[in-house]
Amino acid sequence: MPRDIPVGNGKLLICFDHNYNIRDLYFPHVGQENHVQGEYCRLGVWVDNQFSWVGKDWKIDLGYEEDTLVTRVSLYHKGMGLLLMCRDAVDFHENVYVREIVIENMLPQDRHIRLFLSHSLDISGNSVGDTAAFDPESGGLVHYKGPRYFIIGGKTENTSGLDQFAVGQKNINGKEGTYVDAEDGILSGNTIAQGSVDSVIALHLEIKGMSQEKAYYWLAAGETWQSVRRLDAIVKHKSPEVLIKRTADYWHLWVHKETLSLDQLPPKVASLYRRSLLLLNTQIDSQGGILAANDSDVVMFNRDTYSYIWTRDGALVANALDVAGYPVIAQRFYQFASRVITDEGYFLHKYNPDSTLASSWHPWQENGQHQLPIQEDETALVVWALWNHFVIYRDIEFIKPLYRPLIKRAAEFMCHYRDQETGLPDASYDLWEERRGMLSFTTGTVFGGLTAASLFCTVFGEDDLAEHYQQVASEIRDAASEYLWRPEINRFCRMISHDENGNLIYDDSCDASLWGLFAFGLYAADDERITATFAALKEKLWINTNVGGLARYEGDSYHRVDTRFPGNPWFICTLWLADHLTDKAHNEKELQESIKILEWVAEHALPSGVLAEQVHPVTGKPLSVSPLTWSHATFVATTRRIMRKISRIHRCPECDHSKDDIILGDDWLTKLYAKACDTIHGICTVK
Repeated sequence: MPRDIPVGNGKLLICFDHNYNIRDLYFPHVGQENHVQGEYCRLGVWVDNQFSWVGKDWKIDLGYEEDTLVTRVSLYHKGMGLLLMCRDAVDFHENVYVREIVIENMLPQDRHIRLFLSHSLDISGNSVGDTAAFDPESGGLVHYKGPRYFIIGGKTENTSGLDQFAVGQKNINGKEGTYVDAEDGILSGNTIAQGSVDSVIALHLEIKGMSQEKAYYWLAAGETWQSVRRLDAIVKHKSPEVLIKRTADYWHLWVHKETLSLDQLPPKVASLYRRSLLLLNTQIDSQGGILAANDSDVVMFNRDTYSYIWTRDGALVANALDVAGYPVIAQRFYQFASRVITDEGYFLHKYNPDSTLASSWHPWQENGQHQLPIQEDETALVVWALWNHFVIYRDIEFIKPLYRPLIKRAAEFMCHYRDQETGLPDASYDLWEERRGMLSFTTGTVFGGLTAASLFCTVFGEDDLAEHYQQVASEIRDAASEYLWRPEINRFCRMISHDENGNLIYDDSCDASLWGLFAFGLYAADDERITATFAALKEKLWINTNVGGLARYEGDSYHRVDTRFPGNPWFICTLWLADHLTDKAHNEKELQESIKILEWVAEHALPSGVLAEQVHPVTGKPLSVSPLTWSHATFVATTRRIMRKISRIHRCPECDHSKDDIILGDDWLTKLYAKACDTIHGICTVK
């Protein structure tokens, strides 16, 4: 189920489902320690002896205020004659979540209305040993276990605190939960409970006919009782409305800090570009970890989540942020990568936000033989992204401490981890984590990573090492042309591997990840072999329905809903097609198909702007997790790619520069920059 409107600040993340229930609450790391764990924190209303939890009986519109991380939610109940307008925000500085609720009485008579907010917390991911208690000093409720504390408060415009509250047990001894206590409009006032517990608070309002009143609700997170009392006091002192306003102002300033003009793109594309940047922020931990997604409903699929850092996803997201003008967030990721890389120079499967190793299904041994349980593209892409970062920002002081432990260490591994027969990068798992072999995508990334390492060595004066890395990259390119190109089918294959007798086995399936053959400089986008490959991908993988979009690969069974199609359309894969079209384009007319793909993405986003991983091939409804960080990052990167191409098309005829060119004074650095740009934009630099 999608998480339609996440709000967060890098430490505290709140995720809502389509019924406006809070389903995920992460603290103190984004993606680690989910204190709701897919349970339901509900909003309910009692009026005229009727009670209703917000859900199927309500008309619900979920969105954000334009260019902010403050929500704008409309809740309408025709039978009750009520309209609720809500705004949600996690303060950009303090670990405080605040909700403003404007209740409009749509009937002519005066009415007494009660709001109920329930909290089903499983602190640190389980309900064993939790406590919920009334705190007389703050007048709020506190849920706690170990070093995790959550204080809950509220007020109306005419009152300073809670009107009712109750805590109790849930899901034990036949007790459904304290939230049921709200449904008669009266709470018990029980002050403490332990074990598997939940709580409910109530705010009462007297609203005249055809009038409206405001109520406020907040939740603060900390590591001690005193720390959450302090945060509760801050909310009361500054006022909830001030915290919401300052958070809206901060994010509006943040997303508009760059002067990039999007006037040449359709308005809905420009809007989704900015929304994607904001949503990326909600999925990134303050310590540098870039989470794949935070949607606990996926637990029901495989008893695990996407709330981990894959360094491949992280590198591509960091690169998107770099090209969009947000280097500090990317820098934190590169520092995170430097902390977790192994002494041998590779990254393992995935990591937790606190830098510990995460769960994995990649074995260290197969058929009695030792193997590295890695996806080598994860190692290569970090070095490639870091070079792009340096080209844009030239922050040598930041790069220096990463040069030896990250860049050179990874480059040495990539040089040595090669198949003896073919010279290709040795067998590893693919980016989809489903098959193991010598992969076209991985080959493209390793070429890009080694080229980047060579350029770094040139910067740091190690010319011999630079030449060595470039030579290995050249050998890998030659091997790709010899083994991965399949003239008999006139396209590249997805993968090759050795059978038990050492013979080469070819996997010729069409796979959208063949994008990697040009995206990192191995081949030019207009190389006739790449063009032929993408023609085959479009023919085999395009979804021929009113929905459209490109599937991952032939026979993709992940969340598959209809065997008539090769798979479900993925936003990432469809945008990769746009990348190829963009790089080949020579004029604005030829860019129109790329821009249409951006429009396709915008049309299939949720109303809030959230992008899922994939969509239903017939209905267009979101499938799998959402928001998927990679989807939003790819949209940002593809949009920037198109804007760069437009800028180049409009080069000044007098000086041969576009407005986005960076002009450097030093001849040597200018030449190096030009060489790097060739790599970045898909032109092979190895001679």
